[in-house]
Amino acid sequence: MKSISRKASRGRTPSGAPNPVDIHVGNRIRMRRNILGWSQEKLGDLLGLTFQQIQKYEKGLNRVSASRLWDFSVVMDTPVSFFYDDMDKSVAEQSPRMFSNPEADASLNEDLEVFNTDPMLKQETLELVRAYYKISNRQAAKHLFDLIVAMSKSPYLNAKKEE
Repeated sequence: MKSISRKASRGRTPSGAPNPVDIHVGNRIRMRRNILGWSQEKLGDLLGLTFQQIQKYEKGLNRVSASRLWDFSVVMDTPVSFFYDDMDKSVAEQSPRMFSNPEADASLNEDLEVFNTDPMLKQETLELVRAYYKISNRQAAKHLFDLIVAMSKSPYLNAKKEE
């Protein structure tokens, strides 16, 4: 059996590339930072990091430790689970566990949903969230929120058109 390289044992793929799970977490950090309207420099300042370190985390070049991920979640006011939300099954199946133990039980990933597109990564979603939080009258914002939720539940508005 071929031995696993030191880089792979540190979470990288066998080729030495960043692990897809780390890239996913980095993309979610970038998305949350963009939703908040923060620069990499501002996020770095809040965490005591340089913007270059933030860049490396966002690209998945540097792995985010558990304690650092906790810091991200606190500073960005989001649960830790946010950084793993909407992970495609094919990405989850490339966790370091799968590279270090090829016989690992892949059934652990059976409950993951596969998403063809992540609406949270769409520009439209980011613009909508930014615009919502720019509404200074929070009572009006709450009414708008309630309207959108009600519309999303309307069978008339969500009925598929027959062709």
